[in-house]
Amino acid sequence: MAVRKATQEVAARPGTLDAAAWIAAAFDVAADKGMDAVRVEPLAKALSVTKGSFYWHFADRRALIDAMLRQWADRRIAAIREQAPHDGNPALALRRLAELYGRRSNARGLAVELAIRAFAHGDAKAGSAVQDVDRERLKHVAALFERLGYAPRDANARAVLFYAFLFGQSLLDRRAVAASGTEIAIAALIEPPR
Repeated sequence: MAVRKATQEVAARPGTLDAAAWIAAAFDVAADKGMDAVRVEPLAKALSVTKGSFYWHFADRRALIDAMLRQWADRRIAAIREQAPHDGNPALALRRLAELYGRRSNARGLAVELAIRAFAHGDAKAGSAVQDVDRERLKHVAALFERLGYAPRDANARAVLFYAFLFGQSLLDRRAVAASGTEIAIAALIEPPR
């Protein structure tokens, strides 16, 4: 199992691991190999502890996964509330969001998100977490488009297009899409109504 630096640092700390350390290590595994690879025994080995440490904090693997889903959803929802402010210039807020998801791409965060989204296809709790995050993202971005002057229906449609673009372009090979092309697309998406 490939162990990320964060997991290695947690394992190197003296004393017992807390639940947060187990969750962080589980996110490392999910980012590398997907949610199905999140298993107690390999995690314990990567953290250089016994499985008993795990069971001190979690009843079973499902409890760990549920904790991961809660933390992921809570953090994503908090982030979008911070990233899409209700005051200030809405076009600037949308540009900042596009830049956050584009130029300063968080490869690990994207890998975790994709792992959770893939897991959500067969797991109701993961599906619910994804729905909560998507609803929150779309609600806040639609509000920004409304503040730009779009009618609610059009603002909602633009919010969907905006996030579809952000996630889609993050999966494209950066050498295949010129930065100028991305800028033109973003400008077209956040253009105020005529």
